[in-house]
Amino acid sequence: MASIVKRKSKYSVVYDYIDENGKRRQRWETFSTNAEAKKRKKQIEYEQDSGTFFIPTAKTLNDLLDEYMSIYGVNTWAMSTYESRRGLARNYITPIIGDMLLSDITPRMMDKYYRDLLSVKTVSVNNRKPTSEYLTPHTVREIHKLLRSAFNQAVRWELISRNPVLNATLPKEEHKERDIWTAETLSKAMEVCDDPILSLGLNLAFSCSLRIGEMLGLTWDCIDIAPQSIENGSAYIFVNKELQRVTRGALDDLSDKGVIKKFPPCIASTHTALVLKEPKTKTSIRRVYLPKTVAYMLVERKKEIDELMDLFGDEYIDNDLVFCSSNGRPMESQVINRAFNKLIKENGLPHVVFHSLRHSSITYKLKLNGGDMKSVQGDSGHAQVKMVADVYSHIIDEDRCINAQRLEEAFYSSKTPDSVDDTEQETADTAVTESNESDAAKILELLKNPETAALLKQLAKAL
Repeated sequence: MASIVKRKSKYSVVYDYIDENGKRRQRWETFSTNAEAKKRKKQIEYEQDSGTFFIPTAKTLNDLLDEYMSIYGVNTWAMSTYESRRGLARNYITPIIGDMLLSDITPRMMDKYYRDLLSVKTVSVNNRKPTSEYLTPHTVREIHKLLRSAFNQAVRWELISRNPVLNATLPKEEHKERDIWTAETLSKAMEVCDDPILSLGLNLAFSCSLRIGEMLGLTWDCIDIAPQSIENGSAYIFVNKELQRVTRGALDDLSDKGVIKKFPPCIASTHTALVLKEPKTKTSIRRVYLPKTVAYMLVERKKEIDELMDLFGDEYIDNDLVFCSSNGRPMESQVINRAFNKLIKENGLPHVVFHSLRHSSITYKLKLNGGDMKSVQGDSGHAQVKMVADVYSHIIDEDRCINAQRLEEAFYSSKTPDSVDDTEQETADTAVTESNESDAAKILELLKNPETAALLKQLAKAL
């Protein structure tokens, strides 16, 4: 059994274990919060009861990363995160500094390591061509995040006294805005698209702010396109899973965590598997309401699939998927991407990636609702409103100049110097006119008297 002991502002999980010599020893693992300590205590007790518990005894960085991923990563990360970070460790940490003793790792050495990473060539992953020849500052920062978390865990396990990358000097990263289509370009693309599957994908990705994995994992049991729902504007899709190709190693390490369904391979493959899995975050699970046009497109797609099921009979593999091949097998992202790139090339459209349709969607919705980020977050599935604000703040900036123009017209235009001078001149002219009209009236009144009129005539002759 384990217990929790508070030491100043820290919380330590204390437990006994038997070392390699058969002697009983005590170990302390320190955490910043009581919640973290309670979580680790439950994990230790569960693993002790099930006979799977082992003591962190890392000597080298490789040892630490292995223990960190098997204890922390397996229990905390989603499958995509696990694959990504394991790849970073395997390609850029283990071969370079993995054999170093934890006691020899210093902040100065780690700063040099981060700097030198910029001259390391990018490793191809899953036969995909790298987007850059050498590691980018963004990748270096991702490696730093992994090491910072691993070293923090090592401090909690009391394997080291301090985190050597806590105040690391990292290369500056220039954030490049993603190229997206305007509403006019997207409208043109939809008009010239003659591929019904791609057309449905374009409309769904844009109207519902979907990631491509969410779109390809969409099943008919999560769609309401009943005639009454479409008529009253309440037709919707429910996003609760995504289609993803993952490595079998990650599936084994995570014991199929979060996997809803594994599809049989079309060809013999021992390296990867195609799965339907839970979304990366809970906020990605959401209901998105459909425009009527897109709802009717789904109605037509359902009719097509029903016809294919009748045509193929028992040979049709019914996975209940909206996006599937003619025999019902899942449709992978490369199929959509190839069709999308073909559409761009044949019609001279600006080159963007399919994921940019999600960005176009969020951009357009923010403009329509005047920057209501909370409602857009509900459609996009971002974990935090701040993420929407950080990524799409340029959209709001575009409208700030319009605000200045409106303020000028509504408030300042009536108070400009020219306007003031014009107003004063108009007032003066009015006063002169009124004065002249008053004098003329008086003269006319005087001329009505014969004696005064005669006197004025004499004065006029004398002048």
